[in-house]
Amino acid sequence: MERFSTLNFEEVAAKYPGFPRLILLKIDIHRRGVYYTENALGAVDIEKHQTGGTHIFGTRDGKLTARPEAFVLRDGTSVLTTPTPLESNPYIVDLIDGKLTLFDKGQPIEEVFYWDKPDYYGKRTSKGALMQNVAAARPQRLYVTPNRYCHFWTNGGGCKFCDIVNNLKQQRSEVEMPTRLDPEDVRETIAEALKEKGRFTAVFLTSGSDFRGNKPFDSEVDLYIETLQAIGDNFTTKKFPSQLLCTALPKAQLKRLYDETGISSVTMDIEVLNEKLFEVICPGKAEWIGYKEWKKRLIDAVEIFGKNRVNTGIVSGVELVRSTPFQSEDEALEAVLGEADELAGEGVSTVNMVWIPRSGSPYAAEKNASLEYYVRLSVGLQAIRRKYNMEIDFDDYRRCGNHPDSDLARAF
Repeated sequence: MERFSTLNFEEVAAKYPGFPRLILLKIDIHRRGVYYTENALGAVDIEKHQTGGTHIFGTRDGKLTARPEAFVLRDGTSVLTTPTPLESNPYIVDLIDGKLTLFDKGQPIEEVFYWDKPDYYGKRTSKGALMQNVAAARPQRLYVTPNRYCHFWTNGGGCKFCDIVNNLKQQRSEVEMPTRLDPEDVRETIAEALKEKGRFTAVFLTSGSDFRGNKPFDSEVDLYIETLQAIGDNFTTKKFPSQLLCTALPKAQLKRLYDETGISSVTMDIEVLNEKLFEVICPGKAEWIGYKEWKKRLIDAVEIFGKNRVNTGIVSGVELVRSTPFQSEDEALEAVLGEADELAGEGVSTVNMVWIPRSGSPYAAEKNASLEYYVRLSVGLQAIRRKYNMEIDFDDYRRCGNHPDSDLARAF
C-alpha cells in the first residue's frame, strides 16, 4: 500500500466531484508553490498591487523581492503565494495575451488577478515607520505582528517546520522591518487603514512566543495588551472584530487579555494533533507548556471568550514527516480528525494550513502530504464544525484566506 495518495489533480477532482474545483486548485497551489515568469513579474504595478516582504514567514526559494503577495481566482478565492524554484515543480504564472494565467505542465489552467494594495501602503507614521510593515493586509482584515522574534528558538526549541527567526534576520537586512512594533505606530496605522471604508472587517494579531516575565509569558501578554489597547483607541465600542493568535496561555492571562482589551476571539495553534509528534516537532512548546496542558488551555479559553470564539491551527501534513508514527495518510487522517472532534466537543474549532516546507526551516527537505489528503482533511474539519454547529467567521475565507477547510464554509 502506498503511504501517500498518488492521485493527480484531475483524478482527485473526479473522485470528489462535490469539492469546489477552485478551492481544490488553491490547495494544490499551496502544496506545490508558484513560479512567476519575468513577464508575470513585469505585470506587477508597485503603485497598485500588493507585493511580498511583510509576512512573518519566508518563501520556498528564500528570496525577498517585490513579487505578488497573493492573487485571487475568478470566484474571489484568495491564494497566498509562496514563490518556489522551478525544479520543485510549482505552478507557473505567466502573462499571455494580456492576461495573467496559471499554467501546469505547459497547460493553461486559470486566469489569476493580483491583489490590489490598500491606500495606506507606502505611507509613514509620525515616527517614520512604514505603515505596510506595521500592519499588512489580508482579504478583509489587518494583520499586525507586534513581535517577530520567537524565544523558543533561543535554545533551539523552535518548531521544526518554522522559519520565523531566519525570515526575521533576512527582513531586517533587506527590508525596513522592525522586530518589535511601537504601539503608537500601530494606533496611527490602523487609523489610516480604517479610512478606506468597507475594505477591512477585522484586525488580527500574532507574534513569536515570549516566555519571559514574572510568570511565564507575562512579557508576551503585556505586549498584546499594550498593542490591543492602542488599536482599540480607533473604535467606540469596548470590543471590536479581532483575533489574537498567541501561545497557549493559562486562564488568568487569558482573562487579563479579555478584560483589558477589545479582543473578541483567540487562536492558540497546537500545530500537530499528536502528542508524540508534538514533542518532537514543537520542542519549545512541549518544554514550556506540554501537549495535554495546551489542549486544556484551549478548552479553558472557551469559558472566557465563548463558543465560536476559540480555535487552534494545525500545520497539516507535518504529521506525515519521515519520523511520523503513522504508516499511511489514512491512519494520520483518522487520528487528526479524532482529536479535532474531541476539541470541537469542548467548543474549540480546528483549522488547517497546508504545510509549506520553507527553505529556512529545519524541515525544508521534507515532503508535504498529497492533494487527496488535504481534501479529505478539509472536508472532515468542516464536517466537524457542522456536527457541533460551530461558526468560524473570525477566520473564514473573507478575513484570512489561508485555511482550505474554512473556505468550505461558503459551499458546505
